[in-house]
Amino acid sequence: MFALKKTVFIKNAVILTISSLVLRFAGIIFKVYVTRLIGSEGVGLYQLIFSFYMLASTFATAGISTAVTRLVTEELALGSKKGTVQIFRRSVELTLIVATVSLSLVFFGAKFISLKIIGDIRALPALKILAFSLPFMGVSSCIRGYFIALRRVTPNALTQIFEQAVRITAVLLLFKKFIGKSLATACGAVLLGDTIAEALSCFVLYLCYLSSKKRLNNLNGRKNPPFGVTKELVRIALPITSGRYLNTALRTAENVLVPKNLSRYPYSGANALSQFGMIKGMALPILFFPSTLLNAVSTLLIPEMSEAVAKNRPATVRSLTRQVLRLTAFISFVFGAIFLFAGEKIGLLIYNSKDVGTLLVALSPIVPFMYLDSVSDGILKGLDQQTFTFRTAISDSVIRIILILIALPLTGLKGFIAIMYFSNFLTCFLNVKRLLSVSRASLKIFGEILLPLMLAVAICFSVFKGLSFFPILSNLWFVVIFSSLSAGIYITLLFMLKIVKKTEILQIFKR
Repeated sequence: MFALKKTVFIKNAVILTISSLVLRFAGIIFKVYVTRLIGSEGVGLYQLIFSFYMLASTFATAGISTAVTRLVTEELALGSKKGTVQIFRRSVELTLIVATVSLSLVFFGAKFISLKIIGDIRALPALKILAFSLPFMGVSSCIRGYFIALRRVTPNALTQIFEQAVRITAVLLLFKKFIGKSLATACGAVLLGDTIAEALSCFVLYLCYLSSKKRLNNLNGRKNPPFGVTKELVRIALPITSGRYLNTALRTAENVLVPKNLSRYPYSGANALSQFGMIKGMALPILFFPSTLLNAVSTLLIPEMSEAVAKNRPATVRSLTRQVLRLTAFISFVFGAIFLFAGEKIGLLIYNSKDVGTLLVALSPIVPFMYLDSVSDGILKGLDQQTFTFRTAISDSVIRIILILIALPLTGLKGFIAIMYFSNFLTCFLNVKRLLSVSRASLKIFGEILLPLMLAVAICFSVFKGLSFFPILSNLWFVVIFSSLSAGIYITLLFMLKIVKKTEILQIFKR
């Protein structure tokens, strides 16, 4: 049984990692294409619209995916077919009710949002279009949570790749039809592509669910869960939803305030929306790209952690937490160093923009904080700590907004970057500290934090200086060779110095 779980976990991790790489790579290529069509100002406008998209989708999905995963995992562990199906059906019903409310609010409030909040009437068509994607997004969220509980990630991975393919195809066809039209039309075309993709993906996922129900026939445990399904779904989902919704609402307010306050800085002026688009829509997706494996492992750990807690196995929780945090730190250090030294060439390679490259270099030191925060947040939710993550997220957003209102008119873009440094450090520190406390895990400051960090910086610096003697290398080959050599030497030294042992990596998947 242990070997079987190990095999399943490794298989799922590989599937999620490969699918995430495909999705992120396709997303970046697609974003490059869109950027060249609508420019950084268009990307800035799209990011503002997308902020409201995320706000509405957070409410529509209602944090239900995590609740479904946790409750279905428990029912499967106790062999309850009826309870598993009951949880899933009730979650879909709740989601559709909430999503319908979200659709109505966004569709009928689109003009108010465009004029009074975003301050740009060009956002109106896109806001009306995106409203119709919300019910599909909510149902898809329930089905994906169900499949994660079943330890079957293939349907999720394949439908997400299918969804991205439909999105790109639809947007390309729509751009051809509306080429040369206004910025409002271009943004509307992108959101229409998103809506079509969400609808088709939801339909395919539902077909996968119907097929998977046959696998539940061999369950012969209790017939009904010993709790009210609706009440338990709400108990788990409500703190997560509240946290995500308030956090997303505050982040949306932040995204609206950033370009407005940047424009008040004397040296930003008309470039404020473009600067916002370069950070949020262009630089940050590249910085998060290497975290694909970590996100896959973090997602798969939610049912593992929930099961360990349900079966009272604190040693498993402690061991997994320590190993995943170490892995996250080691990976984030080397990629942060890669962006630090090669950021300008990466910006030129992907977006043909020196400004984006400069931002990548400036933001590279916060990469470890972003990765550790993301992984810690996911694991904490698996340990029933969603209330803590809710408080942390809200506090962070409120502080960010206050700092944006005070600092941006005086300091401009440099002030916003400084705020990002402070914010990411604060949330990372609080979430990691809480996770270590709850799991009883521990990390060695020098051997597991400072030493790997110094190694990563020293190796990347040495490789960068060495490759500088070959000016004939194009940006593509420089980035590829630099990243491969730096990561390869770094990983080799981690094993040689016994900072990482092969058995530790295998144990993560063995769990």
